[in-house]
Amino acid sequence: MTVLCLVEQDGAGVADASLRALTFARGLAGPGSADPGSADPGGVGQAGGRLAAVLFADAEALASEAPAGQELAGYGVSDGYVIEPGQLPGYAPLAWARVLAGLIEATGATAVLAAGTDRGAEVMAHLGALAGAPMAANCVSAAPSGEGGWRITRQRWAGLLLEDAVLEAPTALLTVATDAIAAAPAAGQGALTVHRHEPALADGDLAVMATESAERSGGISLATARVVVGGGRGVGGPEGFAPLEELAGLLGGVVGVSRVVTSEGWRPHKQQVGQTGTKITPELYLACGISGAIQHIAGCASAKHIVAVNSDAGAPILSHAEYVVIGDLHEVIPALVAAIKARGASA
Repeated sequence: MTVLCLVEQDGAGVADASLRALTFARGLAGPGSADPGSADPGGVGQAGGRLAAVLFADAEALASEAPAGQELAGYGVSDGYVIEPGQLPGYAPLAWARVLAGLIEATGATAVLAAGTDRGAEVMAHLGALAGAPMAANCVSAAPSGEGGWRITRQRWAGLLLEDAVLEAPTALLTVATDAIAAAPAAGQGALTVHRHEPALADGDLAVMATESAERSGGISLATARVVVGGGRGVGGPEGFAPLEELAGLLGGVVGVSRVVTSEGWRPHKQQVGQTGTKITPELYLACGISGAIQHIAGCASAKHIVAVNSDAGAPILSHAEYVVIGDLHEVIPALVAAIKARGASA
């Protein structure tokens, strides 16, 4: 069994959501059940099973000494297919899907996976359209059905319920829910073979492309950030986010917001955490001035640690928080920033 996994980068390394997808994919390529809940996510695939990664980056990114190359090898990837900027510059969802379609044919892949990020979902949807095959989103488990199809379990309603389904297709096209499985390196590390892939694109594949500034493309995404500093109505307005931005910078994280903040036009929708925004899985979520409506909790419940700062002792989010600070965020956050700076100076 050959399993292809679309890999996204976070700086020079591999995005956390893609590491989780690789762990899931390794379970598919491995022995026994392909359900990561029962397969050994730390093991290497069975003899004949092959896990391959697809990256749109410079080939140097997969060098043995490069962070991404080391991570892929450590997660059991045997082959890395790289499409360099000279071949396909920028993000073009239809072109990326065309590349994956070509690699399915070239490698005989039985499954293609991507993380359940905005890009992963968009590219896989295009791939399904190109292949004329169904695509299942936000999967938490998958296994061959033995009848030329796949048994899957996927999240619905922002993860509030799970659906068991049968995917009737010889090649599984899946996105992996970002909180489906923890990222786990393989028990043994093999050599990574790098292939420079030259895509065969069709007319119109590059009609839609996304371009990013160097500053934006080098930043941390909300979906993959290890630390998220969230702000809600209690921030008070657009100008109130400056201390949160500063705190996020000191912690190596990003700013997220509640739906009311985007509805008021204080911050862009791409920063929204929740059922109609981004589902986050950080190590730390610091929620400031956020009441914690059920739609917001659906987006942040998978955070490993939640710390809430709120002046309302009855705010719903407090029941989901591991630590709570009852107080004015306009006093608490500047004090926290000052303490972190002082500690850094003394060190």
